[in-house]
Amino acid sequence: MPDASPSARLLDWYDRHRRVLPWRAPPGVRQDPYRVWLSEVMLQQTTVVAVAGYFRAFTERWPTVHDLAATDLDAVLTAWAGLGYYARARNLHRCAQVVSRDLDGRFPEEEAALLALPGVGAYTAAAIAAIAFDRRATAVDGNIERVVSRLFALTDPLPGAKAKLKAHAATLVPDDRPGDHTQAMMDLGATVCTPRRPRCVLCPVVADCRARVAGIAEDLPAKAAKPVRPLRRGTAFWTLNPAGDVLLRRRPETGLLGGMMEVPSSDWRAEAPADALAWAPVRTDWRPLPGLVRHGFTHFELELTVVTGRAGPDWAAADGIWVSPDRLSDHAIPTVMRKVVRHALAHA
Repeated sequence: MPDASPSARLLDWYDRHRRVLPWRAPPGVRQDPYRVWLSEVMLQQTTVVAVAGYFRAFTERWPTVHDLAATDLDAVLTAWAGLGYYARARNLHRCAQVVSRDLDGRFPEEEAALLALPGVGAYTAAAIAAIAFDRRATAVDGNIERVVSRLFALTDPLPGAKAKLKAHAATLVPDDRPGDHTQAMMDLGATVCTPRRPRCVLCPVVADCRARVAGIAEDLPAKAAKPVRPLRRGTAFWTLNPAGDVLLRRRPETGLLGGMMEVPSSDWRAEAPADALAWAPVRTDWRPLPGLVRHGFTHFELELTVVTGRAGPDWAAADGIWVSPDRLSDHAIPTVMRKVVRHALAHA
């Protein structure tokens, strides 16, 4: 008599409906830990659709962890630009160097050892252990949170319920094929147990879903109300030299957007700084451009006024570099500054 456990039904469904993803090995082929690690770091706070192109570009340029470790941080930051959460890119580079230099290019198989690597947290360690090494680890991403909360009808709101969700998720992980189970749970959440209008009729574990019985599937997972993000304001200085080149400067290595290149700007405050020109990179006549540049960070919203001015022919960029507008994409410019660039090019 076949095993009718939820995990067995889920794995049978996965064998027939698994997603084809650029970082996922074909059935029967061992997963490459480097590709698993890279994809999991990229997928944090980001979607599969957004990551796929970046992943292909990274692995074409740096096919092994040794290749990634040997490149310079600026190249990594430039290739990462647009994915956000740039501390991930800095930790990615550091981690590659540690694995390449200290571990001969081999990622550890155990969660505890993986956790010791730069930028590898509890979820990423569990995902790598399970998917790359078929260890019985419990990785819980957003898709798995949704599946587990509905299967067990867990109504405690997130993020407070994360520990309870992981404990319940751990009860589902089988001894056989735990890596495929993890990916199956992810696929189930992404394609069937979706946030709205879940396709329960297609679900291989619908018979075990307590939320469906209770009629509350679409209400789960419950989430605590998000606080309103405060608004900050500032001024960005679109500075041109006589040749038409644009001034960029590097942000401090620590802090928000650390190590990235930016259009020089004032401090970002709750009220638009009355002394914004104190941050101007040169003394010149600054002309405000129409409109605002808006960008949302995790903890605050930002509005930037953009002003434009020209530097004299003898002025040198002591703390920055001059870049031709058609070469701006060669530099590690974060999304908020890409918006400033587009705004300035459209209105200057």
